[in-house]
Amino acid sequence: MIKIENVEVYGFEAAVRAARNPLSSWSKSDSGYVASGEHYENVDYVVGPNDLDLMKRLVKAGVSHRTFLRLIQVSMDITAPLYYWKQADRYSVGKSQISTSTMHYIHKKEFELDDFSHEHIGEGMATNVFNECLETVIDALNEARKCYLDTGEKTWWWQMIQLLPSSYNQKRTVLMSYEVALKIIRERENHKLDEWRHMASELKKLPYMEEILS
Repeated sequence: MIKIENVEVYGFEAAVRAARNPLSSWSKSDSGYVASGEHYENVDYVVGPNDLDLMKRLVKAGVSHRTFLRLIQVSMDITAPLYYWKQADRYSVGKSQISTSTMHYIHKKEFELDDFSHEHIGEGMATNVFNECLETVIDALNEARKCYLDTGEKTWWWQMIQLLPSSYNQKRTVLMSYEVALKIIRERENHKLDEWRHMASELKKLPYMEEILS
């Protein structure tokens, strides 16, 4: 399971200028501001055909030529399981993130089934043993939580921390450049995990991303 919310994109004006810096071709730029809502949602800077053509050529030319992508920034809230976040950390260069604190707030609410990504557990199987296994873990986590709240003893906190499955969902606010987004799309759009395929699909919907990739 992955949920992506509150997407914001900015930096196109600076990126267009940067793309034209090497050849000092600013006079050929045909991009500019329009009334908000007339183009992409939350983006009031429209990239013109000339500038878009230049961007596409620079992207095709390779990493050293598409440095302007680093100036286009996208922020979003992502809720995903810990097993996704372990892989996402490989894209930490050029990306920053602030997460909800598992260490400090794991005991703040009772554990529920939907706190975990479980859509494939027991899928297509005649037995419920895997669903029952997760439910048993959740019961154990809630028992440890209750004991921790009652006693304040760290032993019970450790039970929650070390029993917590990698399917536990965590929310992070992420900031990445279009360069990072492009890398994720190309490396992860056919990944085994549903979460990565969905992320790549959503990144393709960012303003001008499909055009830049074409």
